Amino acid sequence: MAKRVAVLLAGCGAFDGSEIHEASAVLVHLSREGAQAEVYAPNIPQMHVVDHVKGQPTPEQRNVLVESARIARGSIKDLATLDVQGLDALIIPGGFGVAKNLSTWATQGKNCSVSREVEGALRAFHAAHKPIGLCCISPVLAAKIFPGCEVTVGHDTECEQWPYAKTAEALKELGCRHICSQVSEVHVDTRNLLVSTSAFMCNAPIHDIHDGVGRMVREVLRLA
Repeated sequence: MAKRVAVLLAGCGAFDGSEIHEASAVLVHLSREGAQAEVYAPNIPQMHVVDHVKGQPTPEQRNVLVESARIARGSIKDLATLDVQGLDALIIPGGFGVAKNLSTWATQGKNCSVSREVEGALRAFHAAHKPIGLCCISPVLAAKIFPGCEVTVGHDTECEQWPYAKTAEALKELGCRHICSQVSEVHVDTRNLLVSTSAFMCNAPIHDIHDGVGRMVREVLRLA
């Protein structure tokens, strides 16, 4: 029987929602491995809308569920309806929507809060001993909710290739163990069943991002 994997999105777009290439890579690799993806998103307003040409916020208002439906081709469910009992794993792609819509990391860093529904989903999979896949910035959600867990967001020394490396220091301050890794690598926290990869935390060719996400997906399915 095909494994059923919940994919949690945060909107549509790198700067204010889910990173589209990461979300697409997750769905492609799940399909390739014969798994059934069920896409979810919270039915809430976005923190703001960013013009992806100018890189600046606009006065628009958009809904996270409605925007996420663009990536899911309309086949999406309200996160409030998620039932962990019928699912084998959870995967959360990255993108600034994780830090803006699923949590307040973008404005509060390590002092952020995670939205109630998102925290509930993460805790439900964790309590059921079902694996959780995380890429790019989304490991911060696990670090905030599961103190002492192990994740990777790539490197911990900022440079041109790793422009968001300071995130690793914030994770360490939360009591999380950060594991440095390359973009094509994953880290598996076997105690907490967390699988993470850096994805667009790294300035890397898109095929390397795609390959790293694929390794994360395969590890999640192996643990499921």
